[in-house]
Amino acid sequence: MPRASAYHILVKTKEEAENLKQKLAKGANFQQLAKKHSICPSGKRGGDLGEFNRGDMVKAFDDVVFKKNLLEVHGPVKTKFGFHLIKTIYRS
Repeated sequence: MPRASAYHILVKTKEEAENLKQKLAKGANFQQLAKKHSICPSGKRGGDLGEFNRGDMVKAFDDVVFKKNLLEVHGPVKTKFGFHLIKTIYRS
């Protein structure tokens, strides 16, 4: 079973996600932005979701984590929870 580890920032609007992505592109710290802005409980851990299996997350989230480049910020990705910025740390 493929496994991965990722960080994410979850916000309510696409605009907020895009604004945060611009800050990240200018060198802002992902974990600090997650702590300040993420509405997910993982925000308290800097957006750290730990390690999880393929299929544990909703499909749109899984598709990014298991198919897109590692260590890059992807998104905004829309799910039923809101809009995510996702940074995959590793996968196996």
